Amino acid sequence: MSGAKARQAAADLLIETLDNRRTLDEAMATSEHYSKMKGADRGFARAMASAALRQLGRIDKGLAPFLSRPLETATPPARALLRVGAAQAWLLETPDHAVVSETVDAAKGWARARSSSGFLNAVLRKVVNDRSHFDKAPVTAIWPDWLTVELMTSLGVEAATAMATAQLDEPDLHLTPKDLAAISTLAEAAAGQVIGGISVRVPTGDVSALPGFEAGDWWVQDVAAALPVHLLGAQPGERVLDLCAAPGGKTMQLAAAGASVTAIDRSAVRLERVHENLARTGLSDRVEIVKAKVEDWSPPQPADRILLDAPCSALGTLRRHPEGAWIKSPNDIARFPDVQARLLEQAAGMLKPGGTLVYCVCTPLAREGVEVVDRVLKTTGLKRSPITAEEAVDFAAGLTSDGDLVTLPNGRYGHDIFQISRLVREN
Repeated sequence: MSGAKARQAAADLLIETLDNRRTLDEAMATSEHYSKMKGADRGFARAMASAALRQLGRIDKGLAPFLSRPLETATPPARALLRVGAAQAWLLETPDHAVVSETVDAAKGWARARSSSGFLNAVLRKVVNDRSHFDKAPVTAIWPDWLTVELMTSLGVEAATAMATAQLDEPDLHLTPKDLAAISTLAEAAAGQVIGGISVRVPTGDVSALPGFEAGDWWVQDVAAALPVHLLGAQPGERVLDLCAAPGGKTMQLAAAGASVTAIDRSAVRLERVHENLARTGLSDRVEIVKAKVEDWSPPQPADRILLDAPCSALGTLRRHPEGAWIKSPNDIARFPDVQARLLEQAAGMLKPGGTLVYCVCTPLAREGVEVVDRVLKTTGLKRSPITAEEAVDFAAGLTSDGDLVTLPNGRYGHDIFQISRLVREN
């Protein structure tokens, strides 16, 4: 029954994410079915859930012709097991007999799903014999329809399609070296590849087993997430504020550059991760950590440079967290621009005349990025300091006419999408 139990666990992960609106990481921490899995069964359960979430919209479109009623009318366990079965058949190349028999057995052995076993058997027999409707669905159908429209509006059809294509594959890990001069040494030791001149890409696996982890020689951070600090250009001894700092990757970059850093975040739990990361990398003595809301805090003196990685919809990280497309609603996203504008206005008041501020968000939606900047420039003493093609290196194709940068998919790095604006205070 281990195969059936693994499928129960995968279905429960889908219920935890899609019905209870949790991230996959949160679901894995709370699912009783998943917690009982060990070894290969645990890995297979996660793989099934992850594959289903990665292409959920296409899976649902592939299932629809086999159903007499909309999929959403099925019970959560039946709906989840159907998606798990389709992911096995269409994405994981699981043998047909196992897709049907093991998934049906999962229903029979699960009180919540037992009554749907006959229904599942009938539909999954069609699933293993006909994937045409799944294959016909465009790649952008992996997202809810409303989100596809949002992303195409912000990025254009070509870039949105490239973003969707990048989401189809499990992402690699990106490592940021504490000493950028040693990046080639890190790449060789970790059997990785230098990307963008600032990060090392390695296959996904046990992070703690990689050379240099215990010594704190690097930390996990997407190459696009590492760009804002490089564009800020902090120098040794400068006073730098890292606003909304957790989990601390950019804080460590700033500290490693020799800056005197104050890291501010409102979440005590997330700041614990900052403490842990700084301790592992030996950078704690260069950073003051402050638990506070940025809106309610002010520095004792204006800063030389400020990094504001503002709260956002995080749609630029869907390749790492595909469930985000399904656990957020249009209303969830609509609230961010006002919050972001307030934070940027507050940050502007913390910057000394002539100082530099980098505003960034991990989302491709213009209303959370460049439009927020345009709005705030009208009410503050900030102006743009355009990012150059030389500074943007391999991401130069994402430069806007105003000198902002959007790290669009390039088909090479499998990176996240950030919007980055560099600003200076005139007075």
